Amino acid sequence: MMHEMSLAVNVMQIIEESALTQNFRRVRIVVLEIGKLSAVEPDAIRFCFDVVTRGTLAEDAQLQIIDCPGTGACLACGAEVEMQEQFGLCPSCGSSRLKITSGNQIRVKDLVVE
Repeated sequence: MMHEMSLAVNVMQIIEESALTQNFRRVRIVVLEIGKLSAVEPDAIRFCFDVVTRGTLAEDAQLQIIDCPGTGACLACGAEVEMQEQFGLCPSCGSSRLKITSGNQIRVKDLVVE
């Protein structure tokens, strides 16, 4: 859960920086994109988000999470593959030489503010 706590703190920093530059005073909804391969537990990030937003302009904001699929490229045969975990085998050739191409990110996609 330490991983999710530091991510929630980073999200709060992004919100605070955005509030300064865009001049809003309250956040109603935060939309996060979380990649399947990011090793982030949605329930843990929700808990941590609730903790770090207490007493801030994002207190009581709704956290919406968009799950992003994991994809990779096989370095052996060049196939584009769907990945459920960071390490696996290419379904085309059986190689373990897979390079993640998406799904390992977490990013603030949108803020609904007033």
